[in-house]
Order: sequence, then structure tokens, then C-alpha cells
Amino acid sequence: MRILLVEDEPKLASFIKKGFENEGYQIDIAYDGRMGKSYFEYNEYNLIILDINLPYINGFELCAIIRKQNIQIPILMLTALDSINDKITGFDTGADDYLVKPFAFNELLVRVRALIKRSANYVNDNHVLKIADLELDLLSKSATRSGKRIDLTTREYALLEYFIRNKGKVISRVTISEQVWDVNFDTNTNIIDVYVSYLRRKIDKGFTPKLIHTVVGMGYVMRIE
Repeated sequence: MRILLVEDEPKLASFIKKGFENEGYQIDIAYDGRMGKSYFEYNEYNLIILDINLPYINGFELCAIIRKQNIQIPILMLTALDSINDKITGFDTGADDYLVKPFAFNELLVRVRALIKRSANYVNDNHVLKIADLELDLLSKSATRSGKRIDLTTREYALLEYFIRNKGKVISRVTISEQVWDVNFDTNTNIIDVYVSYLRRKIDKGFTPKLIHTVVGMGYVMRIE
């Protein structure tokens, strides 16, 4: 499980990071809203923890940005102010839960576990990912386009799922290597490009609109054009 923590207080961020790592979670820390936005756009997370009072982009604004791009990811907001108006604003911008500082780590842990479990149940209830006429069934691990079944290898399936979950985002080769195959990117190989080419032939050749696009110098993006 991978968590993104956006918190500008170094001591609190370190405390939270240590607690989750002791529980077996992987956690990335962003110390301001712009950094948090960048981390979210180039990585995949199971849950996001946002402080409200962040430099550059505040927690409410960042929550709204994230929610526009990903309706499923659980978001928990942290604040030093126990204000009803703040809570309403947080929920209105897309937060799933709210925790007031100071708090015991165990309370944060319980809330995070509950949100991740709820998110997993949501995926089970909404197990088909779609873009245009392309559908990916997460339960049967199958893909179809215009109703036609597409046979995929395990690696192609994982790559396609990552593309669909991050549709509209530019994804670098480094990110694909680390997030899809969980290995360090090797600049001396073109294996990522090879598999993207395989996938393109299967899901784009003979179909319109094209869905996988190259962004020169940056990577790939899945979008309708």
C-alpha cells in the first residue's frame, strides 16, 4: 500500500511517515501543495493525506484538483482548526474523512485502514474501467473494445490498467517501469516502448479514436483524440 502525505510541518510529517512504515506501508512526503500535485500526477497511490494550510496550493484546492482527476482515491484531510465550516469545505471539495490535530497515530491508522477498505469495496462494485469504447474488467482480467475481446499478456494487462486509471495524465517511462513492473528504469533498454507498441497494436489498430499517444520527451498519455 502506498500513501501520499502532503504536510508542511517536518516533525509531524516524519512522525506520520515512521508510524505507517512501521505498519508496512510505503509513504511519500510532499511539503507543499505544488509538490503534492506533482507527486500525485506522476505516481499511483492507494490513499492521500492532506493538510489544509499548505504553501502555494492549499489543501482544499489540492483536494479539488485531485478529485477532478480521480474520483476513487480516498482523501483524508488534516487541520489544526476544529471548524464546522472547514469540515464542510473539505467534504465539498472531495475529502472522504477529516482529522483534527493533535491526534494519536492509532486514530489516524484506523481511519486510513477504513478508507482503504471502503475504496477496495468500491472497486469490487465498480469493477469495469472504461475509456471511449474500451473496457477493462478488473474481476475477469479481460479487455474488450467495441465489444471485441482483446487478448493480453499479464504485462500488457498491467500496463493497460495503469494507463486507464491515469487517463489524461502524461506518464513517463520511469514511472511505468517503477509503478507497473516495480523495477528501476534502465536507460539502456527500450522495453517500455516495445510493450507500449504491442499494446497499441492490440487496442488502437483498426479502431477509432486512437487512445495511446506519445508525448515527445515526456512519455505517454491515454486520452481520446
